[in-house]
Amino acid sequence: MRREGFICPDQGPRGRAARRGSLFRPAAPTAPLQAHRAPGSLAPSASPGEAACSGLICGSSDPRSKSKEAEIKRINKELANIRSKFKGDKALDGYSKKKYVCKLLFIFLLGHDIDFGHMEAVNLLSSNKYTEKQIGYLFISVLVNSNSELIRLINNAIKNDLASRNPTFMCLALHCIANVGSREMGEAFAADIPRILVAGDSMDSVKQSAALCLLRLSSTWRARTSALTCPSAPQGVVTAAVSLITCLCKKNPDDFKTCISLAVSRLSRIVSSASTDLQDYTYYFVPAPWLSVKLLRLLQCYPPPEDAAVKGRLVECLETVLNKAQEPPKSKKVQHSNAKNAILFETISLIIHYDSEPNLLVRACNQLGQFLQHRETNLRYLALESMCTLASSEFSHEAVKTHIDTVINALKTERDVSVRQRAADLLYAMCDRSNAKQIVSEMLRYLETADYAIREEIVLKVAILAEKYAVDYSWYVDTILNLIRIAGDYVSEEVWYRVLQIVTNRDDVQGYAAKTVFEALQAPACHENMVKVGGYILGEFGNLIAGDPRSSPPVQFSLLHSKFHLCSVATRALLLSTYIKFINLFPETKATIQGVLRAGSQLRNADVELQQRAVEYLTLSSVASTDVLATVLEEMPPFPERESSILAKLKRKKGPGAGSALDDGRRDPSSNDINGGVEPTPSTVSTPSPSADLLGLRAAPPPAAPPAPSGAGNLLVDVFSDGPAAQAPCHPEPPAAPPRFVCKNNGVLFENQLLQIGVKSEFRQNLGRMYLFYGNKTSVQFQNFSPTVVHPGDLQTHILSAWPGPLAPARPSGLPLWLLGSRWSRAPSSPARYGGAPQSLTLKLPVTINKFFQPTEMAAQDFFQRWKQLSLPQQEAQKIFKANHPMDAEVTKAKLLGFGSALLDNVDPNPENFVGAGIIQTKALQVGCLLRLEPNAQAQMYRLTLRTSKEPVSRHLCELLAQQF
Repeated sequence: MRREGFICPDQGPRGRAARRGSLFRPAAPTAPLQAHRAPGSLAPSASPGEAACSGLICGSSDPRSKSKEAEIKRINKELANIRSKFKGDKALDGYSKKKYVCKLLFIFLLGHDIDFGHMEAVNLLSSNKYTEKQIGYLFISVLVNSNSELIRLINNAIKNDLASRNPTFMCLALHCIANVGSREMGEAFAADIPRILVAGDSMDSVKQSAALCLLRLSSTWRARTSALTCPSAPQGVVTAAVSLITCLCKKNPDDFKTCISLAVSRLSRIVSSASTDLQDYTYYFVPAPWLSVKLLRLLQCYPPPEDAAVKGRLVECLETVLNKAQEPPKSKKVQHSNAKNAILFETISLIIHYDSEPNLLVRACNQLGQFLQHRETNLRYLALESMCTLASSEFSHEAVKTHIDTVINALKTERDVSVRQRAADLLYAMCDRSNAKQIVSEMLRYLETADYAIREEIVLKVAILAEKYAVDYSWYVDTILNLIRIAGDYVSEEVWYRVLQIVTNRDDVQGYAAKTVFEALQAPACHENMVKVGGYILGEFGNLIAGDPRSSPPVQFSLLHSKFHLCSVATRALLLSTYIKFINLFPETKATIQGVLRAGSQLRNADVELQQRAVEYLTLSSVASTDVLATVLEEMPPFPERESSILAKLKRKKGPGAGSALDDGRRDPSSNDINGGVEPTPSTVSTPSPSADLLGLRAAPPPAAPPAPSGAGNLLVDVFSDGPAAQAPCHPEPPAAPPRFVCKNNGVLFENQLLQIGVKSEFRQNLGRMYLFYGNKTSVQFQNFSPTVVHPGDLQTHILSAWPGPLAPARPSGLPLWLLGSRWSRAPSSPARYGGAPQSLTLKLPVTINKFFQPTEMAAQDFFQRWKQLSLPQQEAQKIFKANHPMDAEVTKAKLLGFGSALLDNVDPNPENFVGAGIIQTKALQVGCLLRLEPNAQAQMYRLTLRTSKEPVSRHLCELLAQQF
C-alpha cells in the first residue's frame, strides 16, 4: 500500500506501533488550517478530518484506559459498520461518504490495513463541495497504488478538475498528481500541466502548484519554461519555476540558454532593491533570499554569459552581494545572518564556477578568510570547503595562501572532526613549492593525534605532496619513513611501492635511503611496512653503507632477521629474497644465510610460497657460480616513469563521480579506450564471422555509418594562411574521418557488409607515412578494385607502390603513402570503386593539424614567459564546454599525449590542470602552441585555452581538442 504523500503529526520513524499508541491521546493545539494553505484556497475553517472522525475517536468513554486488544476490537467493529454502510441498499449522501472515507483514512494511518472504500473515494472526486473532494484526493494520494485498476477513473476526474476554472479544484488535482507521481499519470497530463503553467489567465497559486508538480514529474516533461522568469512574472511563481528550470537545465542545458539573461535581470532587481521594496518576500531584512539562491544556482549550470552587457550586469550583482556582506547586520537574529550568508556562499560558488574574474575571486577569498575564525562551526566548515576550490584557481591561489596560519591552527584546535578534515583538504589544495615543507610537517604532526577515520586520507595526501614538491629527495625519504613510523597501519601498498620506485630510479638518494632505513629498523618497535621498505632497499643498495662497521653486512642481516619471526607471510617472502640478494652483494654472509634457508622451519614451512622460495634460493646459492649468481641477482633496473599510483588511489577515494555507471551507453572510466568508444557487449553485439575483422585493427565494432561532420568536421582548413580558405571542389565533400583518429593513428576507418578499410600511420615533423588496408569481407573477388588518393591544396601525397590488382576475399591488401605537410585547405581523400556492380566510396583520410605536432619540453618560467608573449586576443582561443565522457585524469592525459603536445608537470598552480606545449612543423614554417586544460569535476565541465602565433591555428586546434572530451 502507498503511504507517502500525506503528512500526519503521528507519522515518523517510530512506525506503526507509535501511531497506534496515539489513537486516543488529545491532539496538541494547532494553527488554523488556512494559515498553511496557498493563496487562493477556499477551504472552510474547520478541518474535515476533525468532524468526520469524531464518532470514531469519541465513541468510547475514557478510551485512554483501553488496552491494545480493546483498540483493535473497536477498530474492527468500526470497519464492519463502514463496510455495511457501503454495501447497504440505501444510497449514501456526499457527507456520509466523506465521513466514512475519512474514517478509513484515519484507521489506515493508525497502522491497520484497508482493503475497501477505494471506489467511494473516487466517487468523492466528482463532488462539487471542497471538503468532499479534498477527502477524496487525500485518500487517493495515500492509499491508491499507481498500478491500481482505478487509475483511469482517477485520471478522468483529475482531467475534469484541471479543465474547470476553479483554482481550488485545480490545486487539489495538481497536488494529487505530484503526490502519486507515477509515470502513467505524468504522461497522461504532460500536455495539460505546462498549458496551465504558462496560461495568462491562471492564478498565481495555480501556477506555483503547476511548477512544483512539473518539478516532481520533470523526468516525463521537457518543455521551455524560461519565460516564467521574465520581469513581469509574479515573484512567487518565479520562485517555484526556477526550481523546475534548474532541474531541466541540468539535463538539457542547450534548451534553456535564454533563461540566463532573464535570471540575471531578476537577480539584479533583487540585489539592488531595499528590504522595503519586496516587502511581501523579505525575510528578516533580506529581500527574497530563497529566490536569490535559486537564481545563483541556475546560473551555475552555464558558463559565463557571452553577451558583454549581461556579463557586466551579473558582475555588478556579484560585487553588490560582496559589498553587502561587509555591511553591519540589520538584525541580531540568527535568521537574518543565515539568509544573508546563504546568498553570499552561493554567490561565491558562482564566482568560483566562472573562474574568470580575478578581482572577484580575490575578494571572495578575503571574505571567506573572515569566516575561518567565526564562532559558528557551520560557517567555518563552509569557508574551508569553498577555499579548497578557490585554491585551485590561478587567480586566487596566492590569496588563499595568506591564510595558511589560520588553517593550520584550525587543524590543531577544531573540535569538530569534519572541520578538521576540511582544513586538511585546504592545506593540501594550497600547497606548492614555497610552503610544501611547512604543510607536510604540520600534517605529519597532526597525524599523530588525528581521528582514525581520516588517517588514511591524510597519509595519502602527505605522500603525494612530499613526492610532488620534493626538491631534495632525502627529505622525501625522511617524510615517507616518518609516515610509516607514525601511522604504519594506514600506509597502503601504493605508498611504500612508490618510495621504492623513486629510490631505485634516483642514484643520488640510494645511499641516504639505505642509511636512513637501517637506522629506522633499529627501533625496538618497528612497523611491518618499515620492514618491507628496509628489506627491499638494503637488498638492493645495502652495499652503499657496508663500509661503516656499524652497518656491516652481518649487522644488516642480523637486524633484518631479528624482525623475521614477527612478520606476515608476504613480508617473510620479501625478506627471503633480500637474503639471497645479500649472498650476491656480501659473499661473507653466504654460510649464515644458507643456514637460515636450510632450517626446518623454512624447508618444511606450512606455507607453500615460503617453502618454495627457501628451496629454490638454497639451491641457487649452492649450485650457481658467482657469475651466474651475479647475473640472476643483479640490481633492479629503473622503473618506467608514470603517474603516481598514490594520486590515483586518492582520486578513487574522494574523487567526484568516481566509479559511477555511465549513461547513454558510454564506457566505464576504467576503460583503456581513450577516445570514449563503446565497448561491445554480448547482449548487443552478435558474434562476428571469421572474416569480420580482416585487418586486426579493431578493438570495438565501428559505427554503422560515419558520424556526421560537426562544427570542426572539416578538420584541415587552411589554418596557416591569413586569407580566406580555399574554395571547396565542385564534387561532393566526403564524410569527415571519425573524431577518434585525432588522438590515435591506427584503427578501422570504414566498414560495411562488403568492405573493411583500416589505417596505420606515423608522423615526424612535417612528414607522415600512412598505410591504407582494404579487406574484402565477401566470399568472391573484387575484380575492378581501384583505390586512389586525392590531395587538396599543398598537402603533397605520394603512393609508394602500385595497387596489386583484384582484391581477394579474406586477404587484406595495403596502399602505402608519403605525406608532406605545407599549406592545405582540406584533408586528403581516398576514392575507391568495388563490388559486383560498380560502387564508389570516398573517405576523408584522418590527417589533421595536430598530426604534425612535435612535443616541446620547457620549464615553468619559460612557459609563462612565452604565454605572456602570446597575449593578443587573436592569438588565443578559449572554449568552455560540458564533458561528454567520464572525467578521468589518466584518460585525459592519454588524450593530450595522443594529440601530440608534451605535458608539463609542476607548471600550473592547480595540480588538477593540464599544461602542454608543442610546435606544429610544416615545410614552410613552424608554429608554437601552448595549451591549458582546466577540468571542473564538480560541474562536469572543461575550460580549454590555446595560444599560438597564428589565429586560425589556435581556433581550429581548440575545436579539434574540445571534441575529444
